[in-house]
Amino acid sequence: MSVLKLSQQLCIQKKEKQIYYSMGRKSLYLLILGVLVAYYAYTPLPHNLEEPWKMMWLNTYLKTFSHLATFVELLGLNHYMDTLRYFMSPNETPPTSDENVTVTETTFNDIPVRVYVPKRKSEALRRSVFYIHGGGWCLGSAALFECDLQSRQTADRLDAVVISVNYRLAPMYHFPVQFEDVYNALRWFLRKNILEKYGVNPERIGVSGDSAGGNLAAAVVQQLLDDQDVKIKLKIQSLIYPALQTSDVDTPSYQENSHFPILPKSLMVRFWSEYFTTDRSLEKAMYSNQHIPLESSHVLKLVNWSSLLPERFKKGYVYKNPAYGSSELARKYPGFLDVRAAPLLADDNKLRGLPPTYVITCQYDVLRDDGLMYVTRLQNAGVQVTHNHIEDGFHGVFSLRTFEISHRVMDQYISWLSENL
Repeated sequence: MSVLKLSQQLCIQKKEKQIYYSMGRKSLYLLILGVLVAYYAYTPLPHNLEEPWKMMWLNTYLKTFSHLATFVELLGLNHYMDTLRYFMSPNETPPTSDENVTVTETTFNDIPVRVYVPKRKSEALRRSVFYIHGGGWCLGSAALFECDLQSRQTADRLDAVVISVNYRLAPMYHFPVQFEDVYNALRWFLRKNILEKYGVNPERIGVSGDSAGGNLAAAVVQQLLDDQDVKIKLKIQSLIYPALQTSDVDTPSYQENSHFPILPKSLMVRFWSEYFTTDRSLEKAMYSNQHIPLESSHVLKLVNWSSLLPERFKKGYVYKNPAYGSSELARKYPGFLDVRAAPLLADDNKLRGLPPTYVITCQYDVLRDDGLMYVTRLQNAGVQVTHNHIEDGFHGVFSLRTFEISHRVMDQYISWLSENL
């Protein structure tokens, strides 16, 4: 073999090795990337959860935005909640009427609201739902597509006037601003001339809300009981997986669902903390259940899940009194011990005056036990309660219309309102 041919053969062999190693490296990189993507996207889910792949993709989507918001906050460029709100803003819709419902925007006592009025003629005055959106007191609005769709469907299917209220959000505004905005708008709506303007029957008005909106709904309905200036009584209240107490974030549902998609414990505690302050020392104390001072220990009996939860939800968990925290946090941020922020702290005398109540709880939700404890306390106080526990439900199911279960929950909600409002 000539020297030239040998040289060519060696060059060919060298190139083949380079191609082989290059392909090997690419395959390895693709394998690593695939493993990382699978690890990031895959979430262990309960066997009875419908459409698990939808949940996994939704969780991946939410985690991505959450991680981006965290990174932006670490750089000192923007607050975590403000960044999330920016990501959500493209999902807002204008107040557009359709063939069934007229949609307008106005203000009630300077608080922005959306009003949904059915277009079909009615011989009698209509019933009405005053609706409060969720979002952890930091996010959301009546303009979000999901909230707008739900309000217009409620108005159409119930032949009811729906008032969807906005309120100022944390971190710019803290408790009691959110509560006061909703309460002042509700009081304005309950004036005789406003009800006449919208053709509303004053004997058929209900308040409803989901998540943080359920918290605000429960709080304002309690507050109305003591308001001598409001003569009109609410007929019902509807609380959809409400957040009702700040005293114990180590209930069985917080423990079981601490990492469940959409609302993990870390995010719920952050929401609670931001409701009162941007000082993250409160968040840290709450997460470890060390924020209730000794002098306020009497409130713990009102949220003692060992006596308020049905047995099947205790699942072998052993109740422990939360470790007492510094009095300084309670002095600086007394809101987390205020019944207007934590309606489960209301005494039995207050609960006895509440109207018939509908409560939705979901099995896979850190807030499940808040709703369950409220159901027990309301029943013990003699309040008529309808409890709809969704065994395969999760937080946010009421609004996520891409899931089949969402439509069933909405149907059940409308059915109860139709029969009771």
